[in-house]
Amino acid sequence: MNASNDVITAYRHAPTRTVEAGGVTYAYRELGRKGGIPVVFFVHLAATLDNWDPRIVDPIAQNRHVIAFDQRGVGASTGQVPDSVEAMADDAFAFITALGFDKVDIFSFSLGGFVAQALVLKHPDLVRKLVLTGTGPKGGKDIDKVAGVTYRDILRATLARSDAKEFLFFNRNATGKLAARAFVNRLKERTADRDAPIKIKAFRTQLKAIQTWGRSVPDDLSKITQPTLIANGDNDRMVPSVLSEDLHRRIKGSQLVIFPDSGHGGIFQFHEKFSPLAVEFLAR
Repeated sequence: MNASNDVITAYRHAPTRTVEAGGVTYAYRELGRKGGIPVVFFVHLAATLDNWDPRIVDPIAQNRHVIAFDQRGVGASTGQVPDSVEAMADDAFAFITALGFDKVDIFSFSLGGFVAQALVLKHPDLVRKLVLTGTGPKGGKDIDKVAGVTYRDILRATLARSDAKEFLFFNRNATGKLAARAFVNRLKERTADRDAPIKIKAFRTQLKAIQTWGRSVPDDLSKITQPTLIANGDNDRMVPSVLSEDLHRRIKGSQLVIFPDSGHGGIFQFHEKFSPLAVEFLAR
């Protein structure tokens, strides 16, 4: 068997590894062929390594080195979750540099998109390309209401004996419900070496950080000169879709894709359309 066949390109088979940085042990998974600039994935609120849709990760890993990681205090990573997005960005920087990289592409979703923006502004030389999905700018309209929406939908999901993401990420119409179930099932494709779920305290701290981010003075996003791809559904109730348009206006030369009849998880619902776009954008 030659080495080229040994490359793992399915996220469900990616082994979980750890690296030390600043007194924190970060858990991460990597797949795809090593060499070149890696694509680092920044995950959403309450999410661990097990929350990435393989239909998004796997196509990118076909030709790129992909790395997903647990933020400090999340999943299998040690330490306490920071109470600010900027501190999360500092942790992400510590993690990336501990792996020895001085240039990365970033793929981010939701809270991960806030962290990615903060990181790019602090360390512009680190990031070559930026993918911002289901996210919005600091101080963006109604971002501080995420906590209320989240708690409401967790309650609705509990009563319906469903995964909260089915309510938070997807429209509650026939199309949305089908897409939601398919998405949740895809997250279960990995059966061995699963991550530890987020702890309630860590989740609440993340919500507090999001609330602060939503109520803060906006950053000057004209400083972001990296090629940027922005995507969302047209009916995002968590991070309102208008904020994707706001990002697009403020990041010069950025590309915007809005998927119809879909919510916060629009990229997951439309993975067959979105994944090739992301692959092409990152390869350009």
